[in-house]
Amino acid sequence: MKKIFIVSLLLIAVSLSAQSSIKIGFVDSQVILAQYAPAIKAQSDLDALTAKWSKSRDSMVTVLQAQYGEYEKQKELMTADKQRETQQALVKKQQEIQFYEQSKFGQPNGELYRKNEELLSPIKEKIMNSINEVAKAEGMNFIFDKTGDVLLLYADSEYDMTYKVLDKLKRGK
Repeated sequence: MKKIFIVSLLLIAVSLSAQSSIKIGFVDSQVILAQYAPAIKAQSDLDALTAKWSKSRDSMVTVLQAQYGEYEKQKELMTADKQRETQQALVKKQQEIQFYEQSKFGQPNGELYRKNEELLSPIKEKIMNSINEVAKAEGMNFIFDKTGDVLLLYADSEYDMTYKVLDKLKRGK
C-alpha cells in the first residue's frame, strides 16, 4: 500500500513537473554510505563487533556439541538420574547460547542494534542535512532515495543528486 501511494505521488509529481517548474531529483543512499568515510568507519566497527560476538557464540556452540557428543557416548553407562541431570545441563547450555545470541544480535534490544543506532544516527542526520542543503541549492522540489522502498522506474541521471550530496559531505561544509 505504501509503495502504491509513493509511486502515485511520484507520478503526480512528474505530471506536474511537465506542466510547471517542479524539479525532482534522487540520491542513492547505498552509494553515499559506501563512499562516505565516517559511514565506512562505522560499518567497519560494526563488522568487527559482529565478528567478535559470532566467534564467541561459535565457541560456545562448539563446546555444547562436544559435551553432547560425550553424553551420547556415555549415556548407556549412566544411571537414569545422571542422564536426566546431563540432559538438563545441555539444555541449560543451549538456552545460555540462545540468550547470548538474543542479547547481542536481537532486534530491537540487542547490543548490535543499539550500537548500529548509536554509530549511524549522527551520520544519517548529517547526510539528511546535506541532502536538504543540496536540494535547496539546486532548486529541487523533491528528492527520492532510489534504494529505499520507493520504486524508481526511470531516472534521468541529470537529476541524480547522489554525488553532489557526497561531495558536500566530504568537503564538510
